[in-house]
Amino acid sequence: MKPLGARLLKDGGAEFVVWAPTPAKVELQILHRDGSVLRFPMQQDPSGYWDALVPDVRAGTRYNFLLSDSHALPDPASRHQPGGAAGPSAVTSSDFGWTDAAWEGVPLERYIIYELHVGTFSEQGTFEGVIPHLGRLRDLGITAIELMPIAEFSGARNWGYDGVLPYAAQSTYGGPEGLCRLVDASHARGIAVVLDVVYNHIGPEHNHLNDFAPYFTATYRTPWGAAINLDGPRCDDVRRYFIENALYWITDCHIDALRLDAVHAMLDLSSLHFLEELSTSVHQRAHELRRSVYLIAESDLNAPRMVQPCERGGYGMDAQWMDDFHHALHVALTGEQRGYYQAYNGVRDLAKSLREGYVYTGQYSPVRLRRHGRDSQELPPVCFVVSAQNHDQVGNRLAGDRLTTVLTQEQLKVAAAAVLLSPFVPMLFMGEEYGERAPFPYFVSHTDELLVEAVRTGRRNEFADFDWQAEPPDPQSEATFLSALLDHSLVEQRPHASLHAFYRELIRIRTHLLNGACSTPGAVRADIVDQRSCIRMQRTDLVGDVIVLMNLGEDVARISFADLASRGTLHKQLDSADARWDGPGSAIPVTVDHTVQPIELAPWSAVVLAESEAQ
Repeated sequence: MKPLGARLLKDGGAEFVVWAPTPAKVELQILHRDGSVLRFPMQQDPSGYWDALVPDVRAGTRYNFLLSDSHALPDPASRHQPGGAAGPSAVTSSDFGWTDAAWEGVPLERYIIYELHVGTFSEQGTFEGVIPHLGRLRDLGITAIELMPIAEFSGARNWGYDGVLPYAAQSTYGGPEGLCRLVDASHARGIAVVLDVVYNHIGPEHNHLNDFAPYFTATYRTPWGAAINLDGPRCDDVRRYFIENALYWITDCHIDALRLDAVHAMLDLSSLHFLEELSTSVHQRAHELRRSVYLIAESDLNAPRMVQPCERGGYGMDAQWMDDFHHALHVALTGEQRGYYQAYNGVRDLAKSLREGYVYTGQYSPVRLRRHGRDSQELPPVCFVVSAQNHDQVGNRLAGDRLTTVLTQEQLKVAAAAVLLSPFVPMLFMGEEYGERAPFPYFVSHTDELLVEAVRTGRRNEFADFDWQAEPPDPQSEATFLSALLDHSLVEQRPHASLHAFYRELIRIRTHLLNGACSTPGAVRADIVDQRSCIRMQRTDLVGDVIVLMNLGEDVARISFADLASRGTLHKQLDSADARWDGPGSAIPVTVDHTVQPIELAPWSAVVLAESEAQ
């Protein structure tokens, strides 16, 4: 089938293809800089695809589609919207000067993900504004950056989940060329690029997909608006639209992995689930490109089938975000048990998550008021992406406050250790590694006042379960957006510099001692020792003992050598309480054996012991 959108031809012309079975007539309009408009008739096939061949078209030529002589709209598969979501589309070229021909990607078990929002990460707020920071991220040990959604949205300020043109990289960020420059620069530094994509809904402002075709269904509803038509009449072409979108990012823009937003809101009762079809298509393309390409699902279903292979009846996702880990860790760190946190026990649940994956594996949830989840012990830990902070868990708090503002430096270090020394794929949220204090509240820049007020009301309602009494920041205000800008200069100041160095050391230990994420199911032991708040974790897939101890409590933890269950002498690799990390001082000797009784962990500390000498 011909690809959707505008495609330049070798003879100097271009072919335009759009799926539009709804209107009776579709015309292509070419818009010239002098204000003149040329119309070209389009031919329709029996499936509702319209096609036109137009001579003398170049990269940058602007165009739109006129539906039934009523209104002109941008191309649903537009690659570039130089004038914004409401303006005309622009033809793009595929001859970007890539320098990553030898790039094969990063193995998933070596992923250390750094999630960032392009608009607030740098002063420029663009794709190119990220590039100067890649060297520091590489030196930190980051192997993949994850971009929050970049599909063209209304205005210049948005989290990205209000995108309305899924193929178009946000124009205010630098458009498709800026994105390609960022990807190429990342690959040059050995860093993969993960792109957050939204296939469960389309944003509310300048959303015109339904004028073209039945992209939405009335059968289901999502929290963010109409559900995508994945299993109703004409759904085959809707599914094709989103699968072709995924292949576009991977093939034309060299993206290494897609993070799929809220797949539990992708409602599909067909015999071939959309996710399985997407997985098959993406992995086939990765094979053709001879690159490692992954699909990472955001799912709150606690359903092993999400990451089980298609041939075993699964959906074939390579990994999924795991909220259970975050929630258990958050409760252990803060004691907060309002909202959805009331369903978690803290240290006990964190130990279970480290050992098994999901916390909820079929037991009753007091938040959902029903049983939730299934056993995940047969899944390898590399299937799970975990974090102490991410855009959701920070941004969906009343003030968008980070852990930096509510935890001590010692607690921040043990939180980092829990994530980076876990057997899972770790993810950091931008600025976390040096203790950024700027909040990350929700922000938008809509033009419809009724929509703006609806967003404000929706935000207030979301916080009802947490019983927060204050008023949330106004999502529409530019000041709310500006408050989220990072201050990268903090990384050079105390105590931020020592926290940054601690993160770097954790990543070094993860890489060289723990060999990345664990690919063997059941290879993790995690138990509570000292009968209160200390977790002992060990992996059986490693050569030699490596033991991680985490004290998530206010008291000193005393642990006997027998509790360590080691086969021999252990050597201290790291103690977060060490003065080197601005801690109160380590009480653990350099060498630990049966003659040391007991060892003492400082409150809120993490310790790594290994058979090998400290490296």
